[in-house]
Amino acid sequence: MPSFHNGAVEIAYLDEGEGEPILLVHGFASSKNVNWAYPTWVSELKKNGRRVIALDNRGHGDSAKLYDSEDYHIGIMAGDVTALMDHLEIARADIMGYSLGGRMTAWLAHRAPQRLRSAILGGIGIGLIEGGGPGEKVAEALEADSLDDVTDPVGRTFRAFADQTRSDRRALAACLRGSRRLMTREEAADVAVPVLIAVGTTDEIAGSAAALAGIIPGSKVLDIPDRDHMRAVGDKVYKAGVLEFLSERK
Repeated sequence: MPSFHNGAVEIAYLDEGEGEPILLVHGFASSKNVNWAYPTWVSELKKNGRRVIALDNRGHGDSAKLYDSEDYHIGIMAGDVTALMDHLEIARADIMGYSLGGRMTAWLAHRAPQRLRSAILGGIGIGLIEGGGPGEKVAEALEADSLDDVTDPVGRTFRAFADQTRSDRRALAACLRGSRRLMTREEAADVAVPVLIAVGTTDEIAGSAAALAGIIPGSKVLDIPDRDHMRAVGDKVYKAGVLEFLSERK
């Protein structure tokens, strides 16, 4: 698996297919494989004539594990995305992020719009602005000696997922504490790139997609029927909606 260094931090990535580039940014406690390769996003996008790039966020997958929460601010993590684009000499790309990856993508859409052809925000709705989702109880669940010691239901969900993916739980706890910055309504209203907001209709973590779409000018909503935060990722409605949205780009 190829990798590069953004400063002292090694970032692993995949780069497959040919055509217009799309860059995929996974969610918290996940990885490029769990979020994108295993649910067949990579193969589907390649079949549709796309060059597919996906990174393991710092603290995740095969990338460097860091234990200081200051190393995980949203702007720093989003900087790994543009550093990868620079490494691959890609000036602009469609970027799709899920959950934490969606918040990173939204940050880039506001701060570095010249790098994005479009932004697809999966698994993140008005929570981008109002908060919610995993918080300190999840960080504590990740640091607990075992799952049996965790009583918080959301904490148990994320701890079980981290155990399943054999993640570095201490790095994830640092990431969670460092990446909590929310986007302001003013920042969201200033986003000018084309945006698709894709959220499961039973997702209690992301917050309302329609509410966020009411703030980001010209954004579109893709409802993923009967899917919660964890089960929306590989849904066929999600994939079909994204492919349709991408086909509208010139």
